Amino acid sequence: MNETALTVHQTARPHGFPTAGHFAVVESALPEPAAGSALVENLYWSVDPYHREMMDDMPGGFTLHAPLEGRTIGRVTASRTPALAEGEIVFHRQGWRTHAVVTPEEIRRLPRFDGVPLTAYLSTLGGTGLTAYVGLTRIARLQEGEDLFVSAAAGGVGTATGRFARLLGAGRLVGSAGSSAKAGHLMREVGYDAVFDYHDGPAADLLGKAAPDGIDVFVDNVGGEQLAAAVGSLREFGRVVRIGTISQYNTPDAPPPRFNHADIVEKSIRMEGFLVRNYRDLQDELYEFAVPHLQSGRLALDETVVDGFEHIVDAFLGMLRGENTGKIIVRDRTQAPRLTCGGEGSSGPV
Repeated sequence: MNETALTVHQTARPHGFPTAGHFAVVESALPEPAAGSALVENLYWSVDPYHREMMDDMPGGFTLHAPLEGRTIGRVTASRTPALAEGEIVFHRQGWRTHAVVTPEEIRRLPRFDGVPLTAYLSTLGGTGLTAYVGLTRIARLQEGEDLFVSAAAGGVGTATGRFARLLGAGRLVGSAGSSAKAGHLMREVGYDAVFDYHDGPAADLLGKAAPDGIDVFVDNVGGEQLAAAVGSLREFGRVVRIGTISQYNTPDAPPPRFNHADIVEKSIRMEGFLVRNYRDLQDELYEFAVPHLQSGRLALDETVVDGFEHIVDAFLGMLRGENTGKIIVRDRTQAPRLTCGGEGSSGPV
C-alpha cells in the first residue's frame, strides 16, 4: 500500500468550461482511522456530469480547497471497527482521493454476482444505470412498442437507457451524439435504430429525419435546442424525462430553449425531472432486472476505463468534452482487468 495519500481539491470557480487549473492534487500522510472507522484504499472512481454543476457556487456544491466527493469502490486496509473487515470491498462516496476513512454507515456492501466485474457497480449497476432505469420505468413509464429519443446517447446514462429500453420492449430508438463514429457505434453495438450528430444542423431538422413519425418519450440529458426539438416531435401524451442539462453547464449565459409551450397543453405532454438519490430504494430492483441479462450476455457494459488516479481530472474534463463512450471510470493501476466482486469478468468495452 502507498505510504502517502493523494486528494483532489477544487481551487477556483469556473465560468464556462473548467480546466485543469481549477484543481489541485494535495499530498498528505495516510489518514489514521479513529475508533469505529476504517481506512479504505480506493480502487475505482466515477466521474460524472453532475460534478460540473457542483463546481459552481451553489447549495450543496463543492467547497473550495477541500476534498471532493464522488462514487468510489475501495478495499478496507485497516479497520478499527468489527463491522468492517480488512480486505472487504466497499462502495462509498469519498471519491477524488486515493484513501478515505469511512464508518460502517457511510459504506454500502456490494452483492456478489458471478461474472459481474467491479466496474459495473459504478456504471450499469450503479448510479448511472439506476438513473436510466428510474427514468424509463418510473418517470416515463415506458410501454412496450413506444418510440424513444435519447440525447447524449453515447454517454453513460444514454447507453444504459438505450440498452434498458431494448430489454423493456421499446419500439424505434433514436439518439443524438457528438460524432458520426459514436452514432455508428450506438447503432451497431447498443441497439439504436437511428442516431444523428447534433453538429450536423438544427436539432429539429435532424430529429425530424430520424423520427419522421414522432416520438412517445424523450430522455433528456442535454437540454437546450434538443429539448425544444423533442417537444415539437412528441406525440399526444408524450413524456419528457429531464435528467440533465449538460449543454448549459459550461455555457451559463446561453438563453433557455424556446419551444411552443402550447404543445404541452394541446398534446397533453408531461415533463418531469428527478434526482436519482430519491430512488435508492430501487437498487435491488435494478439488480433483479439487469444482473441476469449481464450474466447471459444479453446486456453489455459500455465503459471507458482510464488507468491511473493521476488522470482523474483529465478523465473528468474529457467526459465533459464527450471523449468517452459509455460510463467513464478511473481505475487504480494495480487492479487487474479481471478483478470482480465474486466472479470473473472484464471491464467491458473501452
